[in-house]
Amino acid sequence: MGAMRGYGDDLAYIHDAAFSDYGRNTTPGLLRMLRRNGITDGLVVDLGCGSGRWAGDLNQRGYAVVGVDQSPAFIRLARKIAPQSKFVLASLLRVELPACDAVTSVGECLNYCFDRKTGNRELARLFVRVYRALRPGGVFIFDVAEPARVPEDGPRRTWFQGADWAVLVETAGDRSRKALTRRIICFRKTGRRYRRSEEIHRLRLYSADEVVEMLRRAGFRAECLRGYGRFRLPAGIVAFVAKK
Repeated sequence: MGAMRGYGDDLAYIHDAAFSDYGRNTTPGLLRMLRRNGITDGLVVDLGCGSGRWAGDLNQRGYAVVGVDQSPAFIRLARKIAPQSKFVLASLLRVELPACDAVTSVGECLNYCFDRKTGNRELARLFVRVYRALRPGGVFIFDVAEPARVPEDGPRRTWFQGADWAVLVETAGDRSRKALTRRIICFRKTGRRYRRSEEIHRLRLYSADEVVEMLRRAGFRAECLRGYGRFRLPAGIVAFVAKK
């Protein structure tokens, strides 16, 4: 799969306005997981930080944060929403990781094909780099989309709308090829008119077993989860807690 761009100004705005509840719902469980592993402060690196809502929550509880995203629009939003954090515009697979106490990546960020090279080999290399960046006792908490994320009954269309925006999402894919595609058409109000923009997102899907094996080879002790605390993940998404 080739590289692509994603989350331009309009979709980044809509994502924060309409879908940041997903991140907020994961926050209590994520915080408990950090504390349960003895990480009550220190540096958290968030891969796929989006608009910085999770970074802001971490800052409020005394953590330092470095957020990473490939979207300039998300980085601009994040710097306003979580000004105490540091944000880096970079590839999630290639960013230089600082020494840290935890790494997070919530919302199937690691599935997106925003790099020229993506897939098992690149993901395995990232896991090795995360392991090396973590201090002893550090944790890597993240989720990925599995092949079950592909709709069984063919392409699916979903419509969402708010006060000054609307979005149509068409989801299709091939479970056998572990590929998912989302065509996203955005309408955002500017003055008295609506501006239309379109993005196509391609995701490489991974089974839980292959992710656990990659984590094990990197040196982690890994556990699969179907939610963050009381928050249950949508069908086709699995979370992991990997300990150094």
